[in-house]
Amino acid sequence: MAMNLRLSDDAAAALRVESQRTGVSQQEILRRAVDEHLGIGEAKRGAPYPDWVIPPERPYRPVTPTIVPPPGKTMAQILEELREDRL
Repeated sequence: MAMNLRLSDDAAAALRVESQRTGVSQQEILRRAVDEHLGIGEAKRGAPYPDWVIPPERPYRPVTPTIVPPPGKTMAQILEELREDRL
């Protein structure tokens, strides 16, 4: 369906900026917003993840590191040394 849409100057400017920033057309941004608002299409209302994302089985929990690098070394340096040993 084709339609005319009148936006406020602020909304029109924000839409232009978002389109340039993301490389997504202004029409596509508006289509996605309408779909999300109506709970149809790819953006289903209330769904915390897109259809292609497998949600975690349990919520995030803080992890205490079991390996701590010696003073003056980073884990990246240690991993690099281990990589060189295998080559």
